[in-house]
Amino acid sequence: MLTMQRKWFQYWFNSPYYHILYSQRNDAEAEFLIDNLSAYLKPAAESRILDIACGRGRHAIYLNKKGYDVTGIDLSEQSIRYAQQFEQKHLHFFVHDMRKLCFINYFDIALNLFTSFGYFETEKDHVNALKSFRKGLKADGTLVIDYFNTEKIIKNLTHKEIKTVEGIEFHLSKFVANGKIIKHINFEHRGKPFAFEERVQAFKLADFERMFQKAGLSISAKFGSYGLEEFDENKSDRLILICKKA
Repeated sequence: MLTMQRKWFQYWFNSPYYHILYSQRNDAEAEFLIDNLSAYLKPAAESRILDIACGRGRHAIYLNKKGYDVTGIDLSEQSIRYAQQFEQKHLHFFVHDMRKLCFINYFDIALNLFTSFGYFETEKDHVNALKSFRKGLKADGTLVIDYFNTEKIIKNLTHKEIKTVEGIEFHLSKFVANGKIIKHINFEHRGKPFAFEERVQAFKLADFERMFQKAGLSISAKFGSYGLEEFDENKSDRLILICKKA
């Protein structure tokens, strides 16, 4: 029997060190994006929202506080276990692979935020994930994908960096290879050496347009920041895509 090799994201996102390294990601930024998306999309009070690759649930929990029925899915058992302590009648979290279908014609809005895409090796896997997102939406549903702006990231790549968080000295090196932005993360903790990596596809707007077409989605709007400013491939920090079923 073939066992599927665990991918980098299955190890790294399930590691406590992932949350230590990125502990400075603040709730204010997440809430700012959610506030602006809510104002733009104007979801009805009873809307059902799916947070795909929800991590520890910070976007989902805030959306639920706004009164929406929210479901969060993530591949990381550790993150979901943490998020489940916040569950209540209209807030639920499940361990789930975004490439696999979990709901049909159920959600008004599906969100995939904070560059929680681009992890897989093949375009087919990414298109399959997009097809699952699409099938989970009602006929008039909306998908929002928030990705980094690859053009700007590559132009301003910090090749080597040291970050000290909670007494751990993380040695980070970033480079571009085979169409991916790769980050190596090396550190020692309690006398033991650790090495992880992140590999995210260097998708640009044209790549998303091509994949959306294959998945039966079309872009209705695009933005370049969490303030929902116009997208400029040279200057924008983010590429935020608002999509509908084609």
